[in-house]
Amino acid sequence: MQLVILGISLILNSFAQSDIQIALLKYRGGGDWYANPTSLPNLVKFCNEQMGTTISEQVATVDVISSDLFNFPFVHLTGHGNIVFDNREAQNLRNYLISGGFLHIDDNYGLDPFIRIQMKKVFPELEFIELPFEHPVYHQRYAFSSGLPKIHEHDGKPAQGFGLVYEGRLVCFYSYESDLGDGWEDAAVHNDTEEVRLKALRMGANLIQYAFKN
Repeated sequence: MQLVILGISLILNSFAQSDIQIALLKYRGGGDWYANPTSLPNLVKFCNEQMGTTISEQVATVDVISSDLFNFPFVHLTGHGNIVFDNREAQNLRNYLISGGFLHIDDNYGLDPFIRIQMKKVFPELEFIELPFEHPVYHQRYAFSSGLPKIHEHDGKPAQGFGLVYEGRLVCFYSYESDLGDGWEDAAVHNDTEEVRLKALRMGANLIQYAFKN
């Protein structure tokens, strides 16, 4: 475990000096883990242009069971449907998160009832808590004084940002009823206004910045 922690630490410490990669998490269960193919590349480009980061524009795909997971300081999970972690997958994801990694889960509509059950396998001792608007994740480069922005409408519910906090550190941010990933996609995919896309990209940039700093 000490080697794992050291590996994550070295990745984070090299953030300002060299290129690093973020990754899309691949999972089993039949859900479309591959949804929103243009979202992460667009987010990376935005961060590099607006915040001076040097993140590789080649976004990786990593399986939840893979040891390669520990190569990425930020991992994104999305989809509309079912997701399944077996015990080994849940343990690998847990090890990654408690060792310094960060997971962003983006409910692309329909993921919620499945992801909550699976993340309970990862952290049986934790519950998702709604983060207050004062939480630092909403106040990085960009200020979101009203919390998570609403990007797409689903069931008439407000956007909510939930978190899993392990030993005082936010290890997982769960964007619910927001659809940040849709807002990161190419403008022509969902015909979102530039204002809506900018809100989504800025919130995504906050997540990246927070993950690399904490």
